[in-house]
Amino acid sequence: MDKITRKTSFGQWFSPLNLQLFEEQVEIMKLDYYTKKLMTESFLKLLLFAQLEEVESLHALSDCLFDDQLQKGIDLDSISISQLSRRLNGLNPDLFQILFLDLVAQIHAKTHYTKLVMPLKIIDSSTLPLHLTNHKWAEFRKTKAGVKLHLRLVFMDKGISYPKKAVLTTANEHDRGQLEIIVDDKECMYVFDRGYLDYKRFDRMTDDGYFFLSRLRKNAVVREVYDFKLPDGTTVLSDQMVLIGTNQNRTENYFRLLRVLDSKGNELQLLTNRFDLSAEEISEMYKSRWAIELFFKWIKQHLSIKKFYGQSESAIHNQVFIALIVFCLHVLVQLETKSKRKTLQISRYLRAALWKPARIWLRKIEEKAIP
Repeated sequence: MDKITRKTSFGQWFSPLNLQLFEEQVEIMKLDYYTKKLMTESFLKLLLFAQLEEVESLHALSDCLFDDQLQKGIDLDSISISQLSRRLNGLNPDLFQILFLDLVAQIHAKTHYTKLVMPLKIIDSSTLPLHLTNHKWAEFRKTKAGVKLHLRLVFMDKGISYPKKAVLTTANEHDRGQLEIIVDDKECMYVFDRGYLDYKRFDRMTDDGYFFLSRLRKNAVVREVYDFKLPDGTTVLSDQMVLIGTNQNRTENYFRLLRVLDSKGNELQLLTNRFDLSAEEISEMYKSRWAIELFFKWIKQHLSIKKFYGQSESAIHNQVFIALIVFCLHVLVQLETKSKRKTLQISRYLRAALWKPARIWLRKIEEKAIP
């Protein structure tokens, strides 16, 4: 990250955004045709600001433009609530998804090192509740509405993780239906929970060369084929080669079944198609699944998706992808500065130094004295 800069902290923070790519997409989608005031780039910066400051509504966001520094930072002096709403509801979510994927590629380029151990990619989903009266299109129960964020999270060393692929559906979409969409890389180990159990798909993944680790239900029908010897002092209860399922619905491939205890003393059954790792290594891999739970918790608590600004499907999707962009920008700051700061700390320091020179914010992140 360029330390000698005259940018504000806000400007430095969003500088990894590929604005040339953004402008090309705006031109292709003709988003600024006949636009007199709220240009798409200014709207993007305003939405990023709203996420950082956890602005609760479009009314509040419009009021924020009373700030001279914000006006200068986004090149916009005022805007009506109706204009904000039309923009949010009318923008194609593909625009922000393209920006998100470009940031993911930048993170990947900075973290993709040759390793003996395959990288872990964790799959899970989280439901984001919506008000049924305003979001009839997202109804999934008689009294509820919601969208579901299906996510693939890359888990790295030193506690850093980042979202690599995101799919948004209505909340009634089952997790299993998204597995084949999210699984597309053979050079990694996928980790997921019981919601993705599908014996036929596990067979297909194994035949196609994908590696996975999943939790198995307690009532699963298991036929033991071979017992592997456990080393002394292990916390693993058993390690077996098995066939899964009944005679009518049984896996064709042999799998490995481990029984382990979680932190609360409950027994878990872990199923994998990898036989080249030790039982302890497999057990530790599953523990990494906590990272995606923390991600969902973080994004719901600290990014502005607790209260959605719009009612249309496009508006909801736009806001979620902006939230993912914000998280990726924080990760890039961590990587560029080689900081040990958590994303929450980076965000807090950014908010405190938003319109100050970027060097002040960067030195604080790097734990250096501020002159």
